[in-house]
Amino acid sequence: MISRVYISHSPDDEDMALQLSRALWQVGLESYVALYNQSPAISLAERVSFGIRNSECLVVLLTKNGASSPAVCQEIGLARGIDLLTIPLQEEGAQRPFLIENLRAIAFARENYADAIGLLIKTIRELSRLEWLKVTCPKCGEEMTQYLTPQEEVDLALAKGKWLETVCSYCQNEIRLDARTFEPKL
Repeated sequence: MISRVYISHSPDDEDMALQLSRALWQVGLESYVALYNQSPAISLAERVSFGIRNSECLVVLLTKNGASSPAVCQEIGLARGIDLLTIPLQEEGAQRPFLIENLRAIAFARENYADAIGLLIKTIRELSRLEWLKVTCPKCGEEMTQYLTPQEEVDLALAKGKWLETVCSYCQNEIRLDARTFEPKL
């Protein structure tokens, strides 16, 4: 069962990694993307090693510039060395490091990155049991937990170009959710 994901990324791609981390958090997955900014008493190498070894999946964010990052390549090496499930998210034009060139990647262009996040969540959902969705109401700011929309409904909303809909259990306002990332919209 996948409950923790390590997001390997170049420091230049921190915004994209945080966007991915938020989407994973919303479907109940813990991610180790923010390790770079935590635990100053522990070295970066120890934080990275801890994050990878305590995850069930490595998601590698391979952008054109980030694919050649020494840190990303070392994180891939550690994950492959311990036989960790690895899922590459590969930007068009980026090259996969040789340790993962045989893996199937989720391809994306910058303008459709949210689609790649949605496909990643669907992939993890097929491998694991994701049941809960965390939603922060954009109107009142309260966080609520509800059952995760069945994948069939998500796929239907995506096919029709529609939003998922829910209601805030605190302020009763209707909330629209992006069917790819579960990001709330008013």
